[in-house]
Amino acid sequence: MRMLCASTLISEFFVVAFAGLVAMKSDDLSMTAVWTVCGIAMLLSVLLCGMLGRPGGVQLGWALQIGLIASGFVVPTMFFLGVVFAGLWWASIHYGRKIDEAKARWAAQAEAQAQAQ
Repeated sequence: MRMLCASTLISEFFVVAFAGLVAMKSDDLSMTAVWTVCGIAMLLSVLLCGMLGRPGGVQLGWALQIGLIASGFVVPTMFFLGVVFAGLWWASIHYGRKIDEAKARWAAQAEAQAQAQ
């Protein structure tokens, strides 16, 4: 699960950076405000990669997904991309856990076969 979730978070890092470049073109926003918010989101996405195995890591990831969707109020395309990444986040958690369970079963079977020999 951690590998799939980390891949999603690193991809979000780049999406947030590109969204920041788009948001800079808005006359209503200062460059400082744009890069402060984007910088925090980018830093959070990288830090969450290391926190996925800890309690609350997945929940913070969901908070980041909500933040990405909400950023659509500034960059409208982010409504779509936020929903796409929320779906990827769900899939990373759901299928990542299934993969982890399958790996554990295979390891147990391999260990059982090794002990039988």
